[in-house]
Amino acid sequence: MSTETSARAEAFVWLHIGSFLKRALLLELSIYASIGRFIVRRPAISPGARGFGFHKPVLTILMIFIVLSAVEIPIFDLIVHRWLAVRITLLVLGIWGLTWMFGLLCSYLMRPHTVGPDGIRVRAGLETDIALSWDDIASVARNLRVDEPKQPKIVETLRQAQDGADASRTLMLRINNETCVEIELEGPTVVRLPGHGAAGGEQAITAVRIWVDDPVAFMDEVRKYI
Repeated sequence: MSTETSARAEAFVWLHIGSFLKRALLLELSIYASIGRFIVRRPAISPGARGFGFHKPVLTILMIFIVLSAVEIPIFDLIVHRWLAVRITLLVLGIWGLTWMFGLLCSYLMRPHTVGPDGIRVRAGLETDIALSWDDIASVARNLRVDEPKQPKIVETLRQAQDGADASRTLMLRINNETCVEIELEGPTVVRLPGHGAAGGEQAITAVRIWVDDPVAFMDEVRKYI
């Protein structure tokens, strides 16, 4: 391997390490920002918009993990109390893990989907936040769909249009493998998704499917604008 090739490979590795560390830092900051919003009761909803949760299908399991994370802290502390260094390390990790799980719950509660004068904002997890203006949106409809586990985030299909067949790319923001609202776009729209590869970075999509806890109220709000 030449020196130039080796240098490029090393630069590539460091670039990915830097990208990973930056993403990890942003995730950590998002956790604490969500906790802060929960404390002051200020969900991330633009003025004039209305928020719609998507947390009900995962609320029970999140609560179970939070309780387990809290219970295991004193248990491990009792087991390793004779070894100070181990005890402190496990205590720090336990508190960090509990904080992270609580922050994840807060992110679901404080970062809902929104419908407002500017359009629809769809969210998922700690990173996905996509703003779709009403000019981007062709239609919104209720459409329950349950997918098999581990299906791709972006589904590509051929659809029959009036002027011939064309490809569609649907972004699937599932909760427990389910979506219940489909947002069709006027045409291919570029959105930025977390991560890299086939389902990360800038992606051109033609539709978005999401889960909403109250699809009836969601659709009622949408009808105010389209």
